[in-house]
Amino acid sequence: MARMTKEAYWRRQIRRIAILLTVWAVVAFGMAIFGAPFLNGFEVGGVPFGFWMAQQGSIFVFVSLIWIYAYFSDKADEEAGLTETPETTSASGEEH
Repeated sequence: MARMTKEAYWRRQIRRIAILLTVWAVVAFGMAIFGAPFLNGFEVGGVPFGFWMAQQGSIFVFVSLIWIYAYFSDKADEEAGLTETPETTSASGEEH
């Protein structure tokens, strides 16, 4: 398998980060702060949705964003040949 270039790898990483930060900003500011008055017109389990997003929903989204970043970054690392191997890491119990 051909390894991707450093430039392609970093372009992909920066694009991924930009997309995830955009989702974060929309959820944090758009839904939990600025959009809360509108979203409060809807209910989730008897609680106004804007309040729920600010208190609970945004946390679920943020944890999901971390998982998505880690998962797809691992895949990109594999494609770029940057995965850890016994030669690149110390064995367990080995002095550092």
